[in-house]
Amino acid sequence: MQKLLIATGNKGKVKEIRALLDGLDVELVTPREIGLDIEVVEDGDTYEENAGKKARAYSQASGLVALADDSGLEVDALGGEPGLYSARYSGQPGATDADRRAFLLGKLKDKPRPWNAHFHATVAVATPDGLVQFAEGNCYGEIIPEERGTGGFGYDPIFFIPEENRTMAELSMDEKNRLSHRALAVKHALPILQKLIQR
Repeated sequence: MQKLLIATGNKGKVKEIRALLDGLDVELVTPREIGLDIEVVEDGDTYEENAGKKARAYSQASGLVALADDSGLEVDALGGEPGLYSARYSGQPGATDADRRAFLLGKLKDKPRPWNAHFHATVAVATPDGLVQFAEGNCYGEIIPEERGTGGFGYDPIFFIPEENRTMAELSMDEKNRLSHRALAVKHALPILQKLIQR
């Protein structure tokens, strides 16, 4: 069976992507499982640049088709921040997800509500010969000042989805994999993956 490398060390992302690609006729592997340890600096100016850079580096290092994503939270009241810097948004080294949520809420506290926001994800699929293809997804909602729910990771406990009347962290994995930005981007990438598998 053909292998597909999920090019991330983030356990939350791996769990989500495994569930999303469950019906695909491939063996999903992680860098850790194949003994691959490379560092890719995410210094691109767009989600596409970062995702493409990661997918290409992992694919060429492993000789496998690789899927990488870059995603971020964009808050309207902050002019689209934290955006590309969502995973490093706190100004302090070694910050946790909780630190980043607190930092974001601190910046929003004097802004009028609702704090409209959306999660964006760009997925890149790379082959060892250097071909990279992209797919995108967005999930719209608002930031709320109190954390709710224990699922998910990152900003999920403060990202409220009005249609569901719940935060992303209050959704089950199945629900999240129907609605989330990453779920939609991976779904849009499925035709690309299916073509590559059939090659």
